Amino acid sequence: MEYQSATKKGKTLISSFFKKRDRETSESTSIPTTMENQSSEGLLIPSVQISSISSPSKDHQSSSACIERDPGKRKPICEYHVNIRDEIRRSYLKMGPYQPDMLEYPATKFGNQNRRFQKKWFQKFHWLEYSPSTNKAYCFYCFLFLNDINSSNISALVSEGFDNWKRVNQGKTCAFLAHIGSAASSPHTMSERRAENLMRPSQHIDNVMYVQAKEEKEKNRLRLKTSIVTVRWLALQGCAFRGNDESLSSSNRGNFLELVKAFAKMSTEINEVVLENAPKNAQYIAPEIQKDILHIMANRVRQMIREEVGDKFFCILVDEARDISKREQMAIILRFVNNHGILTERFFAIKSVSDTTSLNLKKEISNVLVHHDLQVKKLRGQGYDGASNMRGAWNGLQALFLRDCPYAYYVHCFAHRLQLTLVSATKDVSVIWEFFSHLDNIVNIVTSSTKRIAELHTAQRNEIKHMLAIGERDSGSGANQIGNLQRAGVTRWSSHYDSVKSLIGMYAATCKVFEVLSDYSPNGRAKAEVRGIYRNMASFEFVFILHLMHKIMITTDTLCQILQRKSQDILTAITFVSTTKTILQELRECGWEEFLHEVKVFCSRNDIDVPDLDCLYKIGRSRQQTTIEHHYHFDVFNVAIDFILMELNTRFNESSVELLSLSTALDPKNSFDSINSDDICKLAKKFYPEDFTNQDIVALEYELVHYKLDVMQNLKASTLVELCQQLTESGRSKVYIMLTRLIHLVLTLPVSTATTERAFSAMKHVKTALRNKMEDDFLEDCLTLYIERDLAKDIDIDSIIDEFYVSKSRRAQLC
Repeated sequence: MEYQSATKKGKTLISSFFKKRDRETSESTSIPTTMENQSSEGLLIPSVQISSISSPSKDHQSSSACIERDPGKRKPICEYHVNIRDEIRRSYLKMGPYQPDMLEYPATKFGNQNRRFQKKWFQKFHWLEYSPSTNKAYCFYCFLFLNDINSSNISALVSEGFDNWKRVNQGKTCAFLAHIGSAASSPHTMSERRAENLMRPSQHIDNVMYVQAKEEKEKNRLRLKTSIVTVRWLALQGCAFRGNDESLSSSNRGNFLELVKAFAKMSTEINEVVLENAPKNAQYIAPEIQKDILHIMANRVRQMIREEVGDKFFCILVDEARDISKREQMAIILRFVNNHGILTERFFAIKSVSDTTSLNLKKEISNVLVHHDLQVKKLRGQGYDGASNMRGAWNGLQALFLRDCPYAYYVHCFAHRLQLTLVSATKDVSVIWEFFSHLDNIVNIVTSSTKRIAELHTAQRNEIKHMLAIGERDSGSGANQIGNLQRAGVTRWSSHYDSVKSLIGMYAATCKVFEVLSDYSPNGRAKAEVRGIYRNMASFEFVFILHLMHKIMITTDTLCQILQRKSQDILTAITFVSTTKTILQELRECGWEEFLHEVKVFCSRNDIDVPDLDCLYKIGRSRQQTTIEHHYHFDVFNVAIDFILMELNTRFNESSVELLSLSTALDPKNSFDSINSDDICKLAKKFYPEDFTNQDIVALEYELVHYKLDVMQNLKASTLVELCQQLTESGRSKVYIMLTRLIHLVLTLPVSTATTERAFSAMKHVKTALRNKMEDDFLEDCLTLYIERDLAKDIDIDSIIDEFYVSKSRRAQLC
């Protein structure tokens, strides 16, 4: 009875404290509790002061932003506000000790000998950290829990750092062993024990004193689970969380609360524990709670991506774009080959950058890589657009990373190169430039008002009905859609082709709109402008170039779509560039007659006058000594194709890049007829000397002998991506170790930055005009779940609950 009474009294005190605390708006208060307890070894546990109240949200946001991975740059825990110290400690414990895997650690001179830090020490002493900035070692647990760093009995591993490497391998007198100590009550052992206890909420003093029934814990978990499922669903769909009015009297309390209400209506069990039926101090619906849950899930996705990368080679794809609030955002994509031999590109981070200089971009990217323990020495490729701050040979971003890792080869985005080719053609070939100027005028006039667009749609319906009636069109699902004219853009891939294709498909309907505008324009000036554009549009020259651009761009658009695939390897990209050049060359040499026939048929169907092609071609008052057919064939048709070919050869001259030309020796197409053992060995030896020693090169040569007899006869792959996957699935990757490593390195080379463009498209969907004040961290977390939804869907909810519980002190027990 006394025990029950004491327990009841303890609960009453705690309950009254929380009731009082709920009414207060002052700073959070901690409960000083002294607990003396003897362990089995007779150790006295000192008194500790534990806060049962969660830290203010402002402190929480600042604490998560000040985590420094490099132990030489950290500020001591005692310098943080007392309310957030445990939260800072938990953040560090989740990331673990900072143990960078460097190519070579700096040497320190001891007498006549040079000594340096050894990587193998990390495996023997799991608590050990190394700072690249100070070239010193530190103790992770002592940093977190030993506040009195000025004490005389504290080792250098806790205070200024340890760099006397000569004292490490001295048996029992080893400095690291001396730091641990032989006594169970040594400062290091006690710090490690406190770390274990901090990550076990069930051992916290407030949980021991205020023990809740199992049924109450289950209700708390169900309530939090409902919030987690709601947050994940909204993030995966790219929806807003908050509402304009979330009060109880509001008819629309926002997506989050309304979705929780929907779950409550579908389940009586959920209805009994959420919203108004939940304790006021543990409803789990506050905006900060929503962000905490989202951040935990986003971190879990990033952790899964980091585990996918492992210690393998990777490439970074980076691009910049402005969001709806005019902030410059930089997206970072990781490209690597996963454990299943599949080439993968993952969205990893998006950072707001006010300064887009190469130095600042490198700093931001390096911070992301260091934070997730991704070593620059494993970087084997860089993919950017052609901006000067990116591709600069001396001070560009790619040059800065090459100084840190000389094997992080830069490849200019293939899709961007192709777009530059088409833009150059529209600017530098006069007949093409004139054509696109007229095309822009046509699109501007037709799409300038809703009335004209409605007239275009009506004309299309009438034309489709007529064509179906005479049997020139087939009916079916998705066929004969009503559309609009598309505008060509300088920076939008495939936009020129879309504009040309839309006008060809709606040519007759567009002519109908111009005929109406010619008769019913409001004034003489507008009528003259419309008639002038219509006269040009109905000319043979315009229709000829319209079809010529369509013929050229339908070929280049196929290449553009191939280059934008996520899992495209650089050898396949080079192959398709080559085939595109071949197709255009064949069109120039053999496609004139067929093309001219298509143009004449189109003119006949749309009542366009075709000139006598045998007459002399006339410009103004002068009459040239060439026929009209000669002019269109050689001065327009051939010149346009020649310029496109010239631009393709200039911008895709990969034969001059030895790395890419040697990489083609691995191409498995046409039954491995491109394989060349000498080029493969030269590729490994010259461009990846860090990854292949002399012994590895010898092993590679012997592997190639077996490879030719085995793989070339038993595996059928048309691309390097397929070959890599088949090698992994068949187990041959463990046999041909050196060759598989080289294939992974070549696959890591970037092809295009299309994945970054997809990330920016997702950003436009998530950060809209109504959500233009989203914080950068919140935006990054939303995009992580929205883009990498296949990983987000596999997250275990119970593990999210557990991590949420240990992330900071919680009033309601969940474990």
